[in-house]
Amino acid sequence: MSKESVTNYPGKNIEVNWDSRLCIHIGECGYSAGDLFVGGRDPWCQPDLDSDENVKEIVKRCPSGALTYVDKNSDDNEQAADCNTVQIVYNGPLCIQGELHIENAPEDMPSVNYRAALCRCGQSANKPFCDNSHLKAGFEDFGAVGEKGDGFEQEGGNLTIKTVANGPLLLSGNFAIIASSGRTAWQGKQAALCRCGHSKNKPFCDGSHKDAGFEAK
Repeated sequence: MSKESVTNYPGKNIEVNWDSRLCIHIGECGYSAGDLFVGGRDPWCQPDLDSDENVKEIVKRCPSGALTYVDKNSDDNEQAADCNTVQIVYNGPLCIQGELHIENAPEDMPSVNYRAALCRCGQSANKPFCDNSHLKAGFEDFGAVGEKGDGFEQEGGNLTIKTVANGPLLLSGNFAIIASSGRTAWQGKQAALCRCGHSKNKPFCDGSHKDAGFEAK
């Protein structure tokens, strides 16, 4: 891991790592009950002030993958969620969980094998990951989904996410798309999702990136 971007918080049994490259300040950590994370305290995170089970559970709440943990006493480290899901955030990113393979993701970002927040406004300086640029850009999409998809026979398995140069995200594998309302709206095995911010059929790509002159690797 990059020493410049990752901060380590050691504990007797559990180490917690925070990666500033991925953090979008959702606040699942800071708002958690207990003394594991306390704003303004130095150090901010103290793993020994909570049970090992709670530390793991709270860390896994982080939707962007900025937080990870290492269990020093066992191999009981993070496992993929049983079902691959794409949660559409109201006026925000795509929060994806599952057994993820994000093409060309840095090797020193192990958490994005399980959790990631991907840009869909087209403005992030850290593509394909969200960096909260949607806030300044005034990106607006309320996260409704009109299509149902073709479904799949079983949950889980590898979900591959590829970035098309100057184009959409291509997802392949068994996954569900969850509307911002919380409704499981779409289920299928393949989809092209907009990441330029201009599609008229969000979250799906409709080719608008071409006329918009969207550029991204």
